[in-house]
Amino acid sequence: MRLPSQATGPLPRRQSISVRIGSIDVGAGAPVVVQSMTNTDTADIAGTTKQVAELARAGSELVRITVNTAEAAAAVPKIRERLDMMGVSVPLIGDFHYNGHQLLSAEPACAQALAKYRINPGNVGFGKKRDVQFSTIIEFALKYEKPVRIGANWGSLDQLMMTALMDENHTRSEPWDAAHVAREALIRSALDSAARAEELGLTRDRILLSCKVSGVQELIAVYRDLGARCDYALHLGLTEAGMGSKGIVASSAALAVLLQEGIGDTIRISLTPEPNESRTREVIVAQELLQTLGLRAFTPLVTACPGCGRTTSSLFQELAKTVQEHVRAKMPEWRIKYDGVENLTLAVMGCVVNGPGESKHADIGISLPGTGEAPAAPVFIDGVKTLTLRGENIARDFVGLIEDYVARKYVARH
Repeated sequence: MRLPSQATGPLPRRQSISVRIGSIDVGAGAPVVVQSMTNTDTADIAGTTKQVAELARAGSELVRITVNTAEAAAAVPKIRERLDMMGVSVPLIGDFHYNGHQLLSAEPACAQALAKYRINPGNVGFGKKRDVQFSTIIEFALKYEKPVRIGANWGSLDQLMMTALMDENHTRSEPWDAAHVAREALIRSALDSAARAEELGLTRDRILLSCKVSGVQELIAVYRDLGARCDYALHLGLTEAGMGSKGIVASSAALAVLLQEGIGDTIRISLTPEPNESRTREVIVAQELLQTLGLRAFTPLVTACPGCGRTTSSLFQELAKTVQEHVRAKMPEWRIKYDGVENLTLAVMGCVVNGPGESKHADIGISLPGTGEAPAAPVFIDGVKTLTLRGENIARDFVGLIEDYVARKYVARH
């Protein structure tokens, strides 16, 4: 008997207001959206266009770019034009800090080309200038009908807000601890800025919020509180998550809890890339997180055993890697040709203990021979043992079976 892919699912999604970002719907029950960010100098038009296209082709549905100089702002419409000529329609988000009001004023074509603006209430302006500079950005959002993400970050927290809340805390009969005060300052910074944007005329369906921190437990606490206090669409991300396995584990630990509780409408995995590593890694991790939680499906995932003393051969490891790389490489083509192929399940197992059982649970599974087992690899298709592969061409033959299955099982798009 084949088991269902998941016995229970995540909790019901938090009810949030729907926001339209370019062609992408966010919130109000829409699928959680994957976002990424370039690390090129935006003034480098060719380099930024190339990286945006790579991120979009990897599956990023929104791409944020830094807009920090006059040259970067002037480059944005040219980047948009080049992407459109390439057939890459991914919405671009402009990331503004300190001088966004000046850049949008100087380059109205930039304001028009971007699909969304991201502003940080902690550095949009200081003192008397803060309200004027914040209002200027909101006015451009109104003029060009753009949504705005108000993104507070504890690395650039509004110090006036923090000081005021600390003073307020001293008057409490039971004062909060310092961490609680910092969380409240972060949340209030975002909520107060959103309220001000509404006063200026920006409707709630053009406002998204984020309150990013770099600690797992802090992020969970902040978003549980924020989600309970508003119905704005929320962007999730563990800021400065780190490099390699640490960044992946930390981001997954924090976001998985919140997503399981129905909190979050867009996500980004803020990985520090290894030197010369592709920026697309953060997109793949975000997709795999959503897919393993049962929230979305992007590409067939391979179930594979970790190996033990029964699997001294590396054959199953090599085959698992070959299969995973093959389906990822084929997905751009399959996604266009076949409906639902992202839900395909595959298994590559290494011995007789769990191999046949796991293979039966997958759409297509293979159980390779472990140490001392007969040199034969039974293949299970739709839960039924269908044939046995032998010899030196098992990888080629199994990939061929996957190709045949996809062409036969999934409905061709017209």
